[in-house]
Amino acid sequence: MLIDMKELAPLLREVKTIAVVGAVDKPGRPVDMVGRALIDMGFTVIPVHPKRTDVWGLPTYPSLVQVPVAVDLVDVFRAPQFCPEHAREVLAMDPLPKIFWMQSGITSPEASEILAESGITVVEDRCTKVEMQAMGIRR
Repeated sequence: MLIDMKELAPLLREVKTIAVVGAVDKPGRPVDMVGRALIDMGFTVIPVHPKRTDVWGLPTYPSLVQVPVAVDLVDVFRAPQFCPEHAREVLAMDPLPKIFWMQSGITSPEASEILAESGITVVEDRCTKVEMQAMGIRR
């Protein structure tokens, strides 16, 4: 699904808390560069990884449903075959996030379909860091 980033801008300006799924702090990895950039931009970043407990010096949760605070945007750094599982997990969150974002190179028609009736905006194949910087969005 192609989304007009200009239409998305007002929604992105409301984002304060971002859950990063697949978070790892290995230098050189795209998720590490993006996660650190989002932190530097002033967002509250919540790493999500099934085995790690400390990414970027932050408490890290094994799954989205275990994140104890409201999340505005779920940023997915996982292969496409895992995105439907994360989309279903998002539907179990309370409150629901505003945006389900699959990073550059990641698309999942199935994940989009799962979230189609939820009111959650789905973004595919784009980089949060690049798009936020291009729009001048910071916290």
